[in-house]
Amino acid sequence: MKREFAVIGLGRFGASVCQELSAEGMEVLAIDKMESKVNDFRHIASHAVIADSTDEKALKELGIRNIDHVIVAIGDDIQASILTTLILKELGIKKVTVKAQSNHHEKVLLKIGADHVIHPERDMGKKIAHSLISNNFLDHLELSNEHSIIEIKASKKMIGKTLVELDIRARYGCNVVAIRSKATNKMNISPLATDKIEAGDVLIIIGADKDISKFEKHLVIDE
Repeated sequence: MKREFAVIGLGRFGASVCQELSAEGMEVLAIDKMESKVNDFRHIASHAVIADSTDEKALKELGIRNIDHVIVAIGDDIQASILTTLILKELGIKKVTVKAQSNHHEKVLLKIGADHVIHPERDMGKKIAHSLISNNFLDHLELSNEHSIIEIKASKKMIGKTLVELDIRARYGCNVVAIRSKATNKMNISPLATDKIEAGDVLIIIGADKDISKFEKHLVIDE
């Protein structure tokens, strides 16, 4: 059964989310106040409508209550973003994901019930910075303001050593939660301390940002 999504705000971020969800075969309701933006999605989204998301009556008429997950991707209008989020939660939407413009904006969104808040520009900046520092860095996922998961390719300092030899948890406060083997292309969940890291292996690491930073400086960057 297809999941149903609504994307409110068809700027660059909202448009990208809408396109990707549609490409994955999801049912997507695209909403924006501007007719030109809505017209661009009439043949992409399942439904594309012109509406003011701060108008509770308009959202009810669109059947927003039947949507599984609503993404609020409103651009620079923070007031509209907050009001839309508030209305959606009051209407009983199970999951509301909202794009935030700042940390203060995020705090307000969380207080009024947003289920997930994302900072596309900030998060992309982090990924780019990590990739510039080390070619071994593959991906970064923020779990909270202070904790993340990173995906890194085994560096020269790791190859041929076991997890117990590297002693990552004791030295850096991070946990290796999985290793994807290049040889077998299989994911080893909860690897053993005696597991040896081979060239091309990919490690999934979880920890506090400050600990991950220390780990990267000492073990990930090849000199």
